[in-house]
Amino acid sequence: MSTGPGADSAPVHEPTLKTRGRGETFSSLGVRNYRLFFTGAIVSNTGTWMARITQDWLVLSLTGSAAAVGVTTALQFLPMLLFGLYGGVIADRYPKRRLLIVSQAALGLCGLALAVLTLSGQVQVWHVYLIAFLLGMVTVVDNPARQSFVSEMVGPDRLRNAVSLNSANFQSARLVGPAVAGVLIAGVGSGWAFLINGVSFLAPLVALCLMRPGELHKVERAPRGKGQLREGLRYVAGRPDLIWPIVLVGFIGTFGFNFPIWLTAFSSEVFHVGAGAYGFLNTLMAAGSLAGALLAARRGSTRLRMLVIAAAVFGALEIAAALSPAFWLFALLLVPIGMIGLTVNITANSAVQMATDPVMRGRVMSLYMMVFAGGTPIGAPLLGWVTDTYGARVGFATGGLVSLLSAAVIGLILARVGGLKVAMGWYHGHPRVRFVPRERLATAA
Repeated sequence: MSTGPGADSAPVHEPTLKTRGRGETFSSLGVRNYRLFFTGAIVSNTGTWMARITQDWLVLSLTGSAAAVGVTTALQFLPMLLFGLYGGVIADRYPKRRLLIVSQAALGLCGLALAVLTLSGQVQVWHVYLIAFLLGMVTVVDNPARQSFVSEMVGPDRLRNAVSLNSANFQSARLVGPAVAGVLIAGVGSGWAFLINGVSFLAPLVALCLMRPGELHKVERAPRGKGQLREGLRYVAGRPDLIWPIVLVGFIGTFGFNFPIWLTAFSSEVFHVGAGAYGFLNTLMAAGSLAGALLAARRGSTRLRMLVIAAAVFGALEIAAALSPAFWLFALLLVPIGMIGLTVNITANSAVQMATDPVMRGRVMSLYMMVFAGGTPIGAPLLGWVTDTYGARVGFATGGLVSLLSAAVIGLILARVGGLKVAMGWYHGHPRVRFVPRERLATAA
């Protein structure tokens, strides 16, 4: 689909967006600027995961309250919900590489501030709350700038591959960071984990400074002016191939990705397996997510049909896990849940980016991130209440059911917008469900 001028008014003929590109798993690493970006991100992502685990442990140590840990998480995501769209306007208006240099430096300073407070023995819970909120404020600009900067580094042909590799990068750090944090907390204390996190942001800063601006793909920047926020919302509202994937990701991010709540509850209340097994469950999910990201990097096309099917499978797997009678079956299902969950995220991310005019990409991606991550302060307390009131199985199944139903409804909407109907039949002795043009269905009748 065209991403040039006038693309915002182009009709959607099929619920499919195809991006022909390179299918090689690591093709984007052939681009020098992206290779620098990827290398810096490995270091900072590992530090970020170390800080996440250490921050939760510190709050729990200071307060003895799991609710306080939830407040910290909510404060970190709240700015994205409140101000996320404004971050997109900034990302579209200014050079993204320079914005990222500023935002990555600010994230590093937040980490160093928490390290100094903790190592000096002066840290209090309100300090952690404040720094969590400041991190969220920086992320308001950092997220859309980082998401949309990928296309400037690799161009449209490698965009899907680069988005997939970014997710693989993040999930690899998820495997390493918490383990290192656990060793540091037990051996030398929380402050050193925060210090390493703060210093880790030197890696992306050096990478950004070493990039060759002349090798970046030129993108038109939005001029300063009034109404740019409303312009971005109107742009998305007039594009079914943008608005419905974003809505679907919003439902799944808000209701289907509350794994800290569910894994904790299943470990302690359902299977009574303790902290060691809880860490094992997180590792299994991270491994599945990493596998999903690497598999997505091999695919050379992005289809909205794949997004809808993956979302439905994701919801069904969550329901199956919620009903698992044995710990080993529950643990086994977390691997495909992590894999399919990443497939949903990567497919939606790359489809939305590829369908968006470059001059609007920062605003559109800020809306995407606001809907996906900004729903956490809403979904986490709600699903936490359901889990506390009706049990872990009901809470997990509720998240899966919402994901499954939202995929079914939005799939039908996209089919209707694209002039398609659902056709059911048999293929080699197996039931098959397809979207076919209405004209073909009428001819067959």
